[in-house]
This record gives sequence, structure tokens and C-alpha cells, in this order.
Amino acid sequence: MNLIDAVHTRHTVKAFEPGRSLPQASVDALLAVLHNSPSSVNSQPWHYVVASTPEGRARIAKATQGAYAYNEPKVVNASHVIALCTRTDMDAAHLDAVLEQERHDGRFQIDGAKGMQDQARRSYVDMHRYELRDVPQWMEKQVYLALGGLLVSAAVLGIDATPMEGFDSRALDLELGLRERGLMSVVLAAFGHRSEQDFNARLPKSRLPREQVFTFM
Repeated sequence: MNLIDAVHTRHTVKAFEPGRSLPQASVDALLAVLHNSPSSVNSQPWHYVVASTPEGRARIAKATQGAYAYNEPKVVNASHVIALCTRTDMDAAHLDAVLEQERHDGRFQIDGAKGMQDQARRSYVDMHRYELRDVPQWMEKQVYLALGGLLVSAAVLGIDATPMEGFDSRALDLELGLRERGLMSVVLAAFGHRSEQDFNARLPKSRLPREQVFTFM
């Protein structure tokens, strides 16, 4: 499927067909998209929890009980559910790990490049920490960049998907032990095969007119 067809035909799936799994090659492609997502100054402040088994999806579904019960079937019946998480802080250990990985991958090919990259990235962190005071929000923005690429990629691959903010993030963090690892959940994304009960598949896509959305200069 080409990109234009994909963005016109994709929709948020409201019901998945239980028991149908995605091919592993398709899952691997989605994970490759996440692994290679862009982030501000290559800060990579994310972690992804991938639930591919009934037991794993059931653990995530606990966070949809109560006020978010309408999302529980989407989690349970999907083939795969990914919890996109952010770090609780952009600490020195993480920045050192990113820098070392860049060195290992051959990113520094001129003298002084490593130091310049480290200084530039830390200046952004300091700006968000001490001037803007929005480090958590800044890191969340990077996670949503990853989510956007993930959803478009799924559409191109012909994979049905549902992003979900309707879950208890604190309950999920507790269930998965995320806070102890310096992480917190931000958004869920479910993938699989839509069922006949997916009413959204039969509805036309609706967006504001182009002239209200675009300004051309």
C-alpha cells in the first residue's frame, strides 16, 4: 500500500478479532520503526513494553478496568499491545549511555565531535530543566513523535491499529514495575486484525477543510 492510500484508509480500530496474530515479520517491522524513531538531540528518552501473549495483554488490561473499561477488549483481543513509556528524568547516566552508543556506532568522525555533541545535548537538557522547567513534557513529546511514525507505518503495512490514552498510567506503572526502573507509561498502541464489530471501519473519515488547516506562504 502506498503512503497516500494508507493515510486515507487508516482509522482507529474500535474492535479487534480475538485469536488472530500478526506475522512476526510485520511485528519486527513495527519494532524497527520504534527503534529508529527520531528524537530531539537524539536523546531517546523512551522505552517500549511489548505484550504479545494473552498473559502480557491481560497485565496491561488491568490498567483499563473501571473508568476505562471500554478499552479493555481492545487490549485483550489485539495481537500485540505496546506501552510507550518515557523516562522519569533525563539523568547523566542516560546521557552518558547515549553518547557511548553514538561513539560505538561511529558517529564521531572528526576530532572533538564527541565533546561537541555531548555539550550540545546537555545544553538542551539544561534549557528544559532550568529555564523552561518542562523536562517531563519535553520527553513525552519525543514519545509521541515515535507514536506518529508507528501509526503511519502500521497503515502502510496494512496493520490495524488503535492508540489509547484511556488507561490508568499509575496502575500500569505499578503492575509493570516501571517507576523502579526510572520509567513511566505515556500511551498504549494496540495492533491486530479488525473484527466485524469495528463500527469505525464503516464510517467516513472526517477532517476540517484544507483551507482551515494549511497556510501557504
